Amino acid sequence: MKEKISITAIASLSPLGSTLEETWQSYQNKEHCFSLVDNNGEKSWVAPMSKSGRVLVEKLRVSDSKYRKLDDSVLYAMVASRLAVRNSGWKSDAEFGINLGSSRGATKLFEQFHTEFLETGLASTLSSPTTTLGNISSWVSHDLGATGPEISHSITCSTGLHSVLNGVAWINSGMANKFLVGASEAPLTDFTIAQMKALKIYAKYDESGSTSMNDLLTVIERNQNYPCQALNLEKENNGMILGEGASVACLEKGVVKNALATIDGLGYATEILKHNTSISANAVCFQKSMKMAMGNFNPSEVDVVVMHAPGTIKGDLSEYNAIQKVFGSNIPSLTTNKWKLGHTFATSGILNLEMALLMLQFNEFIPVPFLKQEVVKKKIKKVMVNSVGFGGNAVSILVSKS
Repeated sequence: MKEKISITAIASLSPLGSTLEETWQSYQNKEHCFSLVDNNGEKSWVAPMSKSGRVLVEKLRVSDSKYRKLDDSVLYAMVASRLAVRNSGWKSDAEFGINLGSSRGATKLFEQFHTEFLETGLASTLSSPTTTLGNISSWVSHDLGATGPEISHSITCSTGLHSVLNGVAWINSGMANKFLVGASEAPLTDFTIAQMKALKIYAKYDESGSTSMNDLLTVIERNQNYPCQALNLEKENNGMILGEGASVACLEKGVVKNALATIDGLGYATEILKHNTSISANAVCFQKSMKMAMGNFNPSEVDVVVMHAPGTIKGDLSEYNAIQKVFGSNIPSLTTNKWKLGHTFATSGILNLEMALLMLQFNEFIPVPFLKQEVVKKKIKKVMVNSVGFGGNAVSILVSKS
């Protein structure tokens, strides 16, 4: 790291809520956010937007005639960005860059327009402008009246953390002092869910009312099963579940007073592909990204790793193997949030970052309820955040309490 970067605010809309307070309270209970929906003639687990988040989105949608035709992924990003900028204290005339991305983009609108095309042979006038990936950053820039550079990108599920990398690069280059970074995803559509099921990685559901996984562990006091067994390294079936949401962070140059945390290290790496969705058994990409993020820090200084852990057999185990390779006998406390809110594709990395910031703020480890985990007794000072996408595009970010 050329210079520390401060995270002065972070905001999200997700199955957990629409404020940091609501999100933190959600992490305090052992309930998951999944519900069942009818999908292509069968029931599927999903993690939909929270009620409070949905209210904010619908309020924005009807506030301007131009917003009514936008995809949910764009509206999610606009709401989250408004909240982040408000919490940062940035003034309306502040110059800042914007880098927001998405793995899938305007899934709902794209499927809707394509269905209409198949039925009529005609494309809607707005089918192109409302489904382009650039919609997310450009509409956020329009809504906020921003004057700095605005960038959109898609690097599968590590898109969100790649936006952090890019924001830091712009700041360290001297071309900007502030950057708004994040991602948005609204993938709860028939075709998107069908794509994940085609990969054989989606959690299955039996009409008996429980998941088909034989190894589901039960929280006795709640008598509640967990459909997504993220970080359960002994599971015999894949259990990824899709969620939706947006999360946005405000970055500033140097150590800023009252910042939520500072970024102490960044790492990134890419696997050599053997398959379109492949990752090696020991996740070489994660080994490289975590080592790069730690830099000269001793591995024993890292207190917690927020894992990508999508809930798939190979994905969870390979990341754990990489952590063993990097940390040896000093393995930090490990956690993930996908057992609770599912995999939000591009947004997942920023939601992992939000989870890390909350643990730093409250000095409290957020465990996975169905695993036997020791309570973190020491003060949480440094947290590693991981994210990876199809193609082995790994990113690791080391954050500490400022």
